[in-house]
Amino acid sequence: MATISNLFLQILLLTSISISYVRSIDFNYPAVFNFGDSNSDTGDRVASGLEEIDDPYGETYFKKPSGRFCDGRLIVDFLMDELDLPFLNAYLDSVGAPVFRKGCNFAAAGSTILPATASSVSPFSFGIQMAQFLRFKDRVQDLAKSRKVDKYIPSQDSFGKALYMFDIGQNDVGGAFYSKSLDQVLASIPYILQEFEAGIAKLYDVGARFFWIHNTGPVGCLPQNIAKFGTDPSKLDTLGCVAGHNQAAQLFNLQLHALCKKLQGQYADSNVTYVDIYTIKSNLLSNYSRYGFEQPIMACCGYGGPPLNYDSRVPCGQTKTINGTSVTAKGCSDSTEYINWDGIHYTEAANQYVASQILTGKYSDPPFSDQMPFLLKLKF
Repeated sequence: MATISNLFLQILLLTSISISYVRSIDFNYPAVFNFGDSNSDTGDRVASGLEEIDDPYGETYFKKPSGRFCDGRLIVDFLMDELDLPFLNAYLDSVGAPVFRKGCNFAAAGSTILPATASSVSPFSFGIQMAQFLRFKDRVQDLAKSRKVDKYIPSQDSFGKALYMFDIGQNDVGGAFYSKSLDQVLASIPYILQEFEAGIAKLYDVGARFFWIHNTGPVGCLPQNIAKFGTDPSKLDTLGCVAGHNQAAQLFNLQLHALCKKLQGQYADSNVTYVDIYTIKSNLLSNYSRYGFEQPIMACCGYGGPPLNYDSRVPCGQTKTINGTSVTAKGCSDSTEYINWDGIHYTEAANQYVASQILTGKYSDPPFSDQMPFLLKLKF
């Protein structure tokens, strides 16, 4: 463990001595382009045909499944709302003439930063999402010649003024434990971030200048991971979370933060904002009752009852036969009491809390609490 400790010290030193050259944040963006996994997928995976989600998904806000892996809105939805921009349509959702005038969402559930393999949950890795964006941008340039589609596509000059958001890496860290040891997962982090840095460079090269980067949350606190890797109490922390998973998430975040500091200096004409989602979510889990929640770990929609109400054989909303008996993973009566929705994803109520904390500006580097004119009208 001495090597890991030294690495932590090196990263902390790098973070403390890095000098940031950043443009001010004005939060007046003509469009938003988002990249990520299920934490911000607004319908890409469902539109791809890889998976269907049924009731009770979407029941809280949309009153029907919306392509989101949640009972309602995601963090990105709340952020878009506070930026006075419409919810982002998924890139692959072609039905109903989706409007991409104010941006596009390339996030897809199960996606990783590292390139997808034959065993990957999603083929839409970060590199593929980058390729989709470049294709999207080229098509906008072609279609812009015809004014008939102006109300559906972004203006060409909006690409350089748009906000580029990222919430990806959870599956690279948490998912890796299904085939790798803790040491192997930790050793893979620099390669994961090399891939991420390459994607950012591609965006910069085509004119992107405003980057908003979320770190990954405490994956060891997800019921799915506790059920699989937390059967030995000695592997759990004081919150009942899988300690090794959270250690990996924290190291990933330290290195991601260091990368963001590097990018802030490298791209002096840009703004690179690092957002500490891990601390926000950890604080919520540690002080859940203070924020009106009753269940910090147990899934709202699942099967099996306390303490986790999660069984990987019976996904939320589905009916399966277990030991000769037909069982259904149903939603709880009040999702606002729960932080976790389906064993993997957060409830709308928890997402709303996380978004409200992001918008304070104090969990970001650089912080922006003094540059938030819309904080006075927060709907949280």
